[in-house]
Amino acid sequence: MAEKMGILGRKLGMTRIFSDEGAAVAVTVIAAGLCPVTQVKTEEKDGYNALQIAFAPAKEKRVGKAMRGHFAKAGTGLFRHLREIRLEGAPEQKAGDALSVAMFAVGDVVKVTAKSIGKGYQGRMRRWNFAGSKDSHGCEKVHRNNGSIGNNTLPGHVFKGRKMAGHWGNETVTESGLLIVGVRADDNVLLVKGSVPGPKNGLVFVRKQ
Repeated sequence: MAEKMGILGRKLGMTRIFSDEGAAVAVTVIAAGLCPVTQVKTEEKDGYNALQIAFAPAKEKRVGKAMRGHFAKAGTGLFRHLREIRLEGAPEQKAGDALSVAMFAVGDVVKVTAKSIGKGYQGRMRRWNFAGSKDSHGCEKVHRNNGSIGNNTLPGHVFKGRKMAGHWGNETVTESGLLIVGVRADDNVLLVKGSVPGPKNGLVFVRKQ
């Protein structure tokens, strides 16, 4: 599935800026790029068009021998993260070129993909916003319990997808419709209106919508 061109970055946190009218605007600061192109895939050679980009320099001892050879072939340094972007047409970039925040402009609408913050093992009330049992009048020690999860003889099993207690968070989440309110090319920084998924210093992928 083809994607729009994007860039990898690191979520630095949130702050606020002031608009020309004096209104306070909550923004997320993302340190994006530079992202060198480490591989170019074409439909003739690989069966589809794509760019592979890298982010975050890495020490040599943290990179395997095979990956060191891969980066050397591209003529780039060593990096921690790789991301492949599928494209509809043949890519214009070549191996060794770098993508930067200059591809974005103030007013662009983007979507950001990242791993959400992990919350650990949680009960159904916190995980799914269940109301729970009554606080009085016959309820004893079952205020936050699951309750019934199905019938006995028929169907005789729990249906798939039943909302129950379990691990919450740490999932790939995409937030759409985010507005870019600032591009600081000298610092490789994007200012995105509102919040984006993930913790501080988490890896994010920003692409045009």
